[in-house]
Amino acid sequence: MASDPSLRPTDVRMKGFARRWTVEQCFHWIDSTTQVLEAELAGLQAAAGRVLAADVISQIDVPHFSRAMMDGFAVIGNDTAGASTYNPLRLNVLGQSLPGDPYPGTVTPGTTIRIMTGAPMPQGADAVLPVEQTVIEDGSILVQGEVAPEKHVGVPGEDIQSKTRVLARQRRLRAQDLGVLSSIGVSQIPIVKKPRVRLVITGNELLPPGSTPQNHQITDANSPMLSALIERDGGEVLHPGIIPDDPDRLLSALETDADVVIVSGGSSVGQEDHAPRLLAEHGTLEIHGVAMRPSSPSGMGTLGNRLVFLLPGNPVSCLCAYDFFAGRAIRTMAGLSPDWPHQQVELPLARKLVSTVGRTDYARVSIEGDEVEPISISGASVLSSTTRADGFVIIPEDLEGYARDSMVAVYLYE
Repeated sequence: MASDPSLRPTDVRMKGFARRWTVEQCFHWIDSTTQVLEAELAGLQAAAGRVLAADVISQIDVPHFSRAMMDGFAVIGNDTAGASTYNPLRLNVLGQSLPGDPYPGTVTPGTTIRIMTGAPMPQGADAVLPVEQTVIEDGSILVQGEVAPEKHVGVPGEDIQSKTRVLARQRRLRAQDLGVLSSIGVSQIPIVKKPRVRLVITGNELLPPGSTPQNHQITDANSPMLSALIERDGGEVLHPGIIPDDPDRLLSALETDADVVIVSGGSSVGQEDHAPRLLAEHGTLEIHGVAMRPSSPSGMGTLGNRLVFLLPGNPVSCLCAYDFFAGRAIRTMAGLSPDWPHQQVELPLARKLVSTVGRTDYARVSIEGDEVEPISISGASVLSSTTRADGFVIIPEDLEGYARDSMVAVYLYE
């Protein structure tokens, strides 16, 4: 849903922001603009970590035949009634049943067959007598214990019944899910397409990731971080390399065939911050400037059928803005919950955490014992603060912070 055109940002280079959007307004725009991508068929080997686009209904029972649940002898349960070490009963052994190689005949009163775990139960038999309750002789066994009918027998549908839902849509498939799908004879499944996310990392001062900083240049830290976050959220990363601060090359990158474009750097109000102007001129710049710390220069809009997110170049601001905004859209497109993907714990604050009314704060914290210790809510370029942190606390815009000993929700980085 587009905002009122009269309220849309214009070229704000060297002018500052005309207004600040709230985080909730940003969420509303993202949620009203974003939808789950269409489905595609994929084989089991390509489905790990992907999101189911439809319920999976089993067309068969698992198991689909009665089978032994332990090694022993397939018997008629009533044939063992009264058997004990003091009163052994004799049964004649007719043959054996192995997994994939069933016994072809029928077990009748006074007879049995040797059977292995997982092997089909023969006709006539209704229980498995454990081998340790027998004495094996030539051609026969002495039964030294009782088993009731259906004891140690896996019945059809015991694991999965035909026509039941095995896995629900929107489930992110785990390794064991693939095993279950294979067990019911499913070789291809409908999964949500991965959002294709174009990373546009800009800056004449940037060196490729992993390079040693030199002269007045710095190493790109944002693309490895953003790539990992995008993959975590179910997206496919497109990142051919760093883009210089050149409007023509930046516009070409913005027009890449993708579902989402994420610009890191060049998104604020400086003279070389071309991305907001280009997005406003060639698409829509719906939001630019957010009432939050860090990440206030964040922006978002559309270019053709692409969602475009403008993230600050400072690493902590970039991380924060991604998780709040771009990640929310990517998770939705990938069929995942748009909410934070982090686990939460509630613990008391070791000391007060100060904020400002009218602004949302993203406060990095560590957990010391059973208390939450604030690290910093400033220093947007100090990426190492996030590695020292165990997680973060969100301070809503209507609070001045939290007092010491307040219980707070910590979103864990792990």
